[in-house]
Amino acid sequence: MAFPHPPRGPLRQVARRLLVAVLVLVATVVLVWVDRGGYHDAAGGSLSFVDALYYATVTLSTTGYGDITPYSTGARLMNVFLITPLRVVFLIILVGTTLEVLAERTREQFRLRRWRNGLYDHVVIVGFGTKGRAAAKTLTGHGVRRGRIVVVDPDPKAVHAATDEGYTGVAGDGTREEVLLRAEVARARQIVVATQRDDTAVLVTLTARQLNRGAPIVASVREEENAPLLRQSGATSVITSSGAAGRLLGLSMISPSAGRVMDDLISYGSGFDLVERPVDHSEVGRAPRELRDLVVSVVRGHRLLDHDDPVATPLEATDRVIAIHRSGPHEVRSA
Repeated sequence: MAFPHPPRGPLRQVARRLLVAVLVLVATVVLVWVDRGGYHDAAGGSLSFVDALYYATVTLSTTGYGDITPYSTGARLMNVFLITPLRVVFLIILVGTTLEVLAERTREQFRLRRWRNGLYDHVVIVGFGTKGRAAAKTLTGHGVRRGRIVVVDPDPKAVHAATDEGYTGVAGDGTREEVLLRAEVARARQIVVATQRDDTAVLVTLTARQLNRGAPIVASVREEENAPLLRQSGATSVITSSGAAGRLLGLSMISPSAGRVMDDLISYGSGFDLVERPVDHSEVGRAPRELRDLVVSVVRGHRLLDHDDPVATPLEATDRVIAIHRSGPHEVRSA
């Protein structure tokens, strides 16, 4: 699980503190070695470099066997004013690193538990390639907060890119139940399947539908012939990427202007946008053609009515309209 702008892991901090601990140990060895004449070895003889290393190690670790002791005034003063502070620093580094690692893990577990407890009515996007990224951008453009979007992708780089953009990322295979459970698919409001392969999209849709029986699943496939299989797997809507691109290409060949208009409609945030919105209080009782926006269809309950359908007039308070709306730089819409 990766959160937006995740904190830096403790590994680098541990390595940095380990380096400082080694430097403290080396400084202690040098101090003892320089003043080796002021130390007494219970085994007799003068201190060797190994003896200095041994004394520094057992002193900094507070083991203190007592076989090597400072007896001269200079050696004892050095222990009081230099080696003892180094011992304190050494212990602070070791204890502080251990506590920080434990605290980091505790904070991460607490953050994950709090995130799971507060996560519901969110959107899960399986696959953060070109299609998944565009879907997330469109959702945020229509008012969905980035914190309510969870991205699932097997590529850690894609998950890292998602967290950099403010989404929550789950690294793993979306066809596996445990991965989708980590993304809390069972409590999701909507599920977007934007994988690169059609067979993967079918497996993801099957797994997601088993975990969440009610959420709409919008899936993308490359080939038109695989669309019925996805609908049988539980997809509410199926978008054929190759077919849609081909139709747009054909339309642009026949009428370049119409092609530009269609591209404008499906590109959110510039020119005209195709939006679905509730009917305002001031629009209740009016005909669809009387609205400021160009109404294409009216959604009434589970029915989709054409704008010129007599049943669609007058508009009801519970209706939603699908309309062509001119986007503005200061507009804010809610999903």
